[in-house]
Amino acid sequence: MPVRVTLLAAARSTSLLSERFGDDRPLDRLGWDQVQLAAPVLVPLGVAELRYCGPSPRCRDTSHALGYAALPQPALSDCDMGRWRGHTLAEVAAHEAGAVDHWLGEPRSAPHGGESLLGFISRIGRWLDTRPVTADGRVLAVADASVVRAAVVYALKAPPGTYWNIDARPLSTVVLDGHQGRWSLCLEGGGAAW
Repeated sequence: MPVRVTLLAAARSTSLLSERFGDDRPLDRLGWDQVQLAAPVLVPLGVAELRYCGPSPRCRDTSHALGYAALPQPALSDCDMGRWRGHTLAEVAAHEAGAVDHWLGEPRSAPHGGESLLGFISRIGRWLDTRPVTADGRVLAVADASVVRAAVVYALKAPPGTYWNIDARPLSTVVLDGHQGRWSLCLEGGGAAW
């Protein structure tokens, strides 16, 4: 049965420059304001019978602010960044420049001791392929931007390095149509057409 999975990137919890690996802060004031501004377009996405969210505070806050009553999914968590968790990219690069370069260039590497990019993309793909489905086939998931990017790479069967070329901005949506192992990216105008 075909499935339509709408992925909504969570609102921001911090400015891009102060974003940290494994950042688990709740929405900041600007994030809350952006959710309120986008609510007229985003609230209707909640008609999906199955609503999920990543376990991070920003995903749960975004879901709650939009009235989705989404079920947190551990499988939708951000990439495990091991010992780099809690640090900015600049901080890590200042002390481990070679490790950062290796991590950015080799999708199987995990110099931080956590999850490799390839492992992360595969985990998100497994969730995409195996999540429950209802009769209407509609699923909504509020997720960190990294999860949205990984889902797009997986769905398109793109090379893992493509992940670095995808920008999933706060409160942007991506729609994937298909079923296990066969997904299509669906671009829609004027919001999601259910």
